[in-house]
Amino acid sequence: MDEDGTIGNVDATPGDTLTAAPVDDSLTTAADDTTTPAAEATVDGSPHQDEQIEQDATQADAQDSTAQMPVPTRNIRDLFIPPRNIAAIRQRLFDVAEKIELRKEEFDLYWPYVDNVWVRQHRAGSDKTGLYKTDYYACRLQRPTYTPKAVDKPRTDGTPTRKKQIREGGKCHMKLKVVRYEGGYHSVTINQLGDKTQHLHDLDHMDKIKRTTVLMEIARSEVMRGYMPASVYTVMSEDERRLAASGGRHLNRNDVRNASQVWRQQHKDPLRVHEGYKYDHGNGIVRENGALPLVQRVINAEVVDPTLAYYAGLPPNTLRFPDELRPFLEPYLPRHDMAFTEDGLPHVTLTYATSLDSSLSLAPGIQTVLSGPHSKAMTHYLRSKHDAIIVGVRTALADDPALNCRVEGVGGYGGLGWEGQPRPVIIDPGARWLLTPQTRVIRTVSEGKGKGPWIIIAPGFAMDPNRIEMLKYYGGKYLGLTDFDKRWRLRWEAILRALAAEGIRSVMIEGGGMVINELLRPEHSNLVSSVVVTVAPTYLGQGGVTVSPPPKVDAARRPQPAMRFKDVRWQSFAEDAVMCGRIPHVDVPPGATAPQSTTPATMAPPLRPVSFFNSSVDAQNGFQSRVPPSS
Repeated sequence: MDEDGTIGNVDATPGDTLTAAPVDDSLTTAADDTTTPAAEATVDGSPHQDEQIEQDATQADAQDSTAQMPVPTRNIRDLFIPPRNIAAIRQRLFDVAEKIELRKEEFDLYWPYVDNVWVRQHRAGSDKTGLYKTDYYACRLQRPTYTPKAVDKPRTDGTPTRKKQIREGGKCHMKLKVVRYEGGYHSVTINQLGDKTQHLHDLDHMDKIKRTTVLMEIARSEVMRGYMPASVYTVMSEDERRLAASGGRHLNRNDVRNASQVWRQQHKDPLRVHEGYKYDHGNGIVRENGALPLVQRVINAEVVDPTLAYYAGLPPNTLRFPDELRPFLEPYLPRHDMAFTEDGLPHVTLTYATSLDSSLSLAPGIQTVLSGPHSKAMTHYLRSKHDAIIVGVRTALADDPALNCRVEGVGGYGGLGWEGQPRPVIIDPGARWLLTPQTRVIRTVSEGKGKGPWIIIAPGFAMDPNRIEMLKYYGGKYLGLTDFDKRWRLRWEAILRALAAEGIRSVMIEGGGMVINELLRPEHSNLVSSVVVTVAPTYLGQGGVTVSPPPKVDAARRPQPAMRFKDVRWQSFAEDAVMCGRIPHVDVPPGATAPQSTTPATMAPPLRPVSFFNSSVDAQNGFQSRVPPSS
């Protein structure tokens, strides 16, 4: 109810409005029906012909106005069940403290939640390929302060002039550069323009002076369904937390009227209140006794099982790694505050799954599944903590891997853009891997669930330009190296330095057997920062692809243990066992035999079993945790 005693923007008494015939919930209006009984009865020469022509013209004008007015793409459900973490996402798109890369559908979803902050200044156009399009945005408060004139000139069409107020401006100079890429995948990259700066105001201040497109569309859609603006405002403001998350903390009844004003000028049908609400003289629109709030009814109709609601909107192959197990891995993961190692190289984590007889697969070229579901989720969690994931070309040819991360919370699996997705890197000196749009890693890129691969090759191969362009089209590229060792293989230090030059600060090396055995050699093992090995309770038998460093002997040529890890911790994952450790670093000249280490491997304190159940799924699968008492 308004201050003047009226309800909404309906020129009718409360009783007339509330007793009106029900209005259909669809967006179809009476103006859509252009044929009336009077028009069918009109004949040439009738005394009512002129009157009918005028009526038809009025209806045509109404149709034109309706056609020009965009149909809302959102409704009240989008307010009560908003996108996941919408409040945090709005704050990130307000701050833009660092580069943000979104999938196109994410940009289209989230940008209307902050279009009260950013105003597009101009478009720079496309590049010569036509794949990149650039827009420039500025904070709304960058515009000069506007002071309305004392007397506004009347409009030529006779419509009333808009009531203008003083618009504050000239307070903020923050600008954005928004680049759209429409190639093998569609992305939108948002970055600050010029020197890094901050807003001179907060997000709540912008929500106070300007409403978002999302809120105005929701309000207009409810009025177009036949509900009074006062009723729409009541149901929208019942859940203040959800309303504030979408930027509506300062929403008022006038905003709802303004959102639907154009539509109401052409549609004079009586409006009604929402089901379960009533008009109470002196109190406005209130909820009927015993009626649930509309927000609760919408949520109840949308979600049946709260457990399933947690996974709503996530791909069905999303993996979940329990929070309780993450501290066990933390000491062996790359630190975010460390750019590179002391040698200027990325942090290297060597990880693989092996059988009890130290085999990776049954035979060369045969894909063999060893990890259980829990250790598999751990592997994907490890991927999310590294900038890149490296495999050899044999693994790429045999397994056709996706080389992405599917753990919950990363890009494509509940997160923004490609955050948490590692960059696939394939060591392919002979350029043997022939990529096609049907290759799994490329399909993953097209689906917005992984990054384009980088392929490291050796020079001397006549590359088909079409292969280069196709890889570039999907966000990947070829990296050529010329640094070889004495066995005419690409030097690992050169590979890591090339990745560091591309901004890669941490890599996770998963295989295959040749790559792992190379890194376990004395001349390369110093490059490895940590090791994570999953041991499956199975024997694959003789003839498989095994993992083992070369043999080591002492000065008397007597056999010695080749390697013993230090800082070791073990963790059980259902049937699998996971070992984390580090390789003792020794100074070994290139090509020399490593001497026996004089530093004994240190073991973690005795382990004690700890059972936990993080969800009904975990309880069913029987997670078993073993951590040191000190952790």
